[in-house]
Amino acid sequence: MSKTKTRYVCQACAYESPKWLGRCSNCGEWNTFVEEIVAARSPVKARVSAAQRVGVATPPKPLSAIDLGEETRLLTGVAEFDRVVGGGIMHGSLTLVAGDPGIGKSTLMTELGKYLPDRRVLYVTGEESLRQVKLRAQRLGVDSENVLLFAETNVEEIIAVAQEAQPDVLVIDSIQTVFRPHVQSAPGSVSQVRESASAILQFTKSMDVATFLVGHVTKAGSIAGPRILEHMVDTVLYFEGDRHHAYRVLRAVKNRFGSTNEIGVFEMRGTGLHEVSNPSEIFLSERRYGASGSTVVCALEGTRPVLVEVQALATGTSYGTPQRTAAGFDLRRLQLLLAVLEKREGLRLSTHDVFLNVAGGVRLEEPAVDLGVVVAVASSFRDIPTDTGAVLIGEVGLGGEVRTVSQLELRLKEAAKLGFERAVVPKNNLKGFTPPKNIEVLGVDRLHEVLDLVL
Repeated sequence: MSKTKTRYVCQACAYESPKWLGRCSNCGEWNTFVEEIVAARSPVKARVSAAQRVGVATPPKPLSAIDLGEETRLLTGVAEFDRVVGGGIMHGSLTLVAGDPGIGKSTLMTELGKYLPDRRVLYVTGEESLRQVKLRAQRLGVDSENVLLFAETNVEEIIAVAQEAQPDVLVIDSIQTVFRPHVQSAPGSVSQVRESASAILQFTKSMDVATFLVGHVTKAGSIAGPRILEHMVDTVLYFEGDRHHAYRVLRAVKNRFGSTNEIGVFEMRGTGLHEVSNPSEIFLSERRYGASGSTVVCALEGTRPVLVEVQALATGTSYGTPQRTAAGFDLRRLQLLLAVLEKREGLRLSTHDVFLNVAGGVRLEEPAVDLGVVVAVASSFRDIPTDTGAVLIGEVGLGGEVRTVSQLELRLKEAAKLGFERAVVPKNNLKGFTPPKNIEVLGVDRLHEVLDLVL
């Protein structure tokens, strides 16, 4: 008869403790420990199990003796999706797709049956009935004999059915709903997510199946479950966007088979997700000309330059402490840039509320968009419209200097293609650089030079 023991596991970092703690001593989060009951194995059984594993283990091989074979990928025909996953879906890969509720994760996974009509897709649903999935598939135009639906949450049953069906692609929606019977905790707990993902990983690698796990996110925006889940999978895709906007961004934050930080842009319609081949044109389509506080920046997302409008509003504060709000941009980075404006350029922003918005629901993270953010705030503060035909590219330092950026030629070609006449770039980027002929390139060294040029 096996004995049981109780342990407490932190839901944020999977740290285990023999007793309940109000604050995790490993990650510092509060009220994250949950109680779990596990079956204790006897030392004799553990030794026998270890000996058995040693007996069936594959002996080590020299690096030169490993045959890579021919790398084959499943091409969906959707350029936005194929680029994000590294040029196509890799056989034997385990991919985690995460995002807010209602953002379109299940829609994207269901459409795999339309993208891959000649491949067998096994769609395992743990949250919806087969009828619900069928209704969604009809709305999306997915009607293929190669799409198999299976409603189950027991991982052992899922693996058994997958071994019999021999699918090319396996979709589990979602990882927080499945469980392993020998783990005595509720589905979605740290132990269940970790053990379930481990079993699915072993099946994926042994059967060379491309597997997709749909994952939920917490209120803080991180993937629910233990952090080790992101380390176990080969690729982590975040589905971003606002449910009130039509555009969705599929971002790769980890990819063992391709480039990270790649994005794919989709438009959510009644018939499903449709790829946007030129997102810069879409994001700038509703731009207002002649209004203060508006600039255009060029951000590099992986290998793709994207032109986006940055909007700023600086207005006198009604409170003792001015408000700082940013949508689509890092708030701490905004506060740093505001301090540079006040210290180096003399703009008294300490008496103004500052609101910043990136149009289209895109999130900008690279420093090359600093120049556009600073100019947008200064334009709204002075109530002077910016040069509407100029795109701003550059990182802003604490001394008010404009620093160099990478892949300038790629950014300028995208700006020229969309009809921009001028580009304000760091002067150091122009050393030994031949600018394109169809766009005027202005090199700047200090922040005050930029304000004099575009305001």
